[in-house]
Amino acid sequence: MTVEKIFEQDAYAKLCDATVVSAGPEGIRLDATVFYAMGGGQLGDTGILRLEDGTEIEIIDTRKGNGLDDILHIAAEGAALPEAGAKLVAEIDWERRHRLMRMHTCLHLLCSLVDWPVTGGQINDGRGRLDFDVAEVNFDKPTLTEGLNRLISENHPVASRWISEQEFNDQPDLVRTMSVRPPSGHGQVRLLNIEGVDLQACGGTHVATTGEIGPVEVTKIENKGRQNRRVVVAFVQP
Repeated sequence: MTVEKIFEQDAYAKLCDATVVSAGPEGIRLDATVFYAMGGGQLGDTGILRLEDGTEIEIIDTRKGNGLDDILHIAAEGAALPEAGAKLVAEIDWERRHRLMRMHTCLHLLCSLVDWPVTGGQINDGRGRLDFDVAEVNFDKPTLTEGLNRLISENHPVASRWISEQEFNDQPDLVRTMSVRPPSGHGQVRLLNIEGVDLQACGGTHVATTGEIGPVEVTKIENKGRQNRRVVVAFVQP
C-alpha cells in the first residue's frame, strides 16, 4: 500500500482528509496523512483522528511499520479503533510539530558550524542534540550559541528538493550521519537546503526560514567517548 505523505510536500499542513486502510493493535493505517512517523531522530507526531460522526481518536505517537510507505498512527490505550473504509480528518498537534520543525532546522545549522561527522542525534520538544565524531574540539557553548543565533537572525530560506538515488550515491558528502541513512528505495532521495548554509539528505520536517526558529542556547557540551562530543541545544524561553 502506498500512503500519501502530505508532510513531505507541505510541512505546514495541519490536517487532511483520509480513509482508514486498516486498524489493529499495531496501529491505524490511512491512505493519506499529515502525521510524520518517528525517524531520523525526530519524534513522531501526535494529534487527533476525527471520524464523520464526530468521534475523536487520540493519537499518541506515529511510527514506521514495514517499509517506507507503512505509517502507523498509534491510538491512546483503550481507544475504539475505526473500521476499514471509514472516512476521517487527520489533525496533528500543530504547536508541538512546529517546535519539532524549528529544532530540526536548528540542528542543521549546528551541522554547518561543527564540521565533523554526526554519530547520533535527537529532536525533542523544545530541545535537541547532535553527537559528533570530533578529533579535536575547537568550539565551546558561547561560540556555538552566538553562531546559531547569527544564522537564525540572518533568516536564510529553507527548502527541500529531490534528486535521483544515482545522483545521491555519487555525492557521499550529502550524508552527515554515520549511523542513519536517509529514506531511499523509491528512486529518489530528499535533500534539505538552507540557502548558503547547509545542504544534506533529510526526510524530516522543517520551517521555511531560519528566522522562524527563534533564539536558542547551547546548554551543554558533553564527552561521550574518546572522540564523541554531544552538543545540546534548547530554545530560549521568552
